[in-house]
Amino acid sequence: MNFENKIVWITGASSGIGKALALEFSKLNVKLILSSRREAELNKVKATCRNQHNIAVLPFDLSDYNLMISAVDKAISFFGAIDILINNGGISQRSLIIDTDISVDKKLIEVDYLGTVALSKALLPYFIKQKSGQYVTVTSLMGKFGSPYRSGYCGAKHALHGFFDVLRMEHENDGINVTLICPGFVNTNVSRNALTGDGSELNEHDEATENGMPVEKFAKQMIKAISNKKFEAYIGGKERFGIYLKRFFPKLLHKVVKKSKVR
Repeated sequence: MNFENKIVWITGASSGIGKALALEFSKLNVKLILSSRREAELNKVKATCRNQHNIAVLPFDLSDYNLMISAVDKAISFFGAIDILINNGGISQRSLIIDTDISVDKKLIEVDYLGTVALSKALLPYFIKQKSGQYVTVTSLMGKFGSPYRSGYCGAKHALHGFFDVLRMEHENDGINVTLICPGFVNTNVSRNALTGDGSELNEHDEATENGMPVEKFAKQMIKAISNKKFEAYIGGKERFGIYLKRFFPKLLHKVVKKSKVR
């Protein structure tokens, strides 16, 4: 795909993967719309990007489903169209099932799954009318297999795979593409911002995340997968092989994950 003059909308753009994507895309002569809850942080990201005249900031909360239609209308108003929606916004979790209040599971579903689904559905009629569009949804390797301390997060990410696989089937003939990006360990603040069992933030770095793929490298590989319109892309280190163990040797994966010290 030639990204030149494409209009790319990124959620979760104030930090981590979203911020790195914004920086990389700004080098490719695209028009960018950056979204997250934190307008001040979005403006800081914009200030570090190239071609700032081609970047718009649109803050909103993914958990407020009633805002999605107006958010789509506003996003389209900036540059007159949307070509690619990158569903990157979300939160993670670090707590055992027995210690996790149901309100935390609800929050993870509301933000990671329902918020992304609501935004994508709000944009869908426009993509159909336009006869083109690409949904790029950042799930996780945890959307393909599970790991302790991430039960609610895994549930929400698995759900995204089910929804977007069906969206691809139903609307491929409308010129709509769907790419699911499954990161492994990427060096961002995702663990610091993860929810604990009572809903508070973990506020500490875990070793696996800290030693994960540099986020700049990840963003480059992700953009390549978007360009190639891949159905799914698994990006990370050796943890990616869990995908194939799950498929062919699920009991072995179970033992491997149980023995790992990942938290």
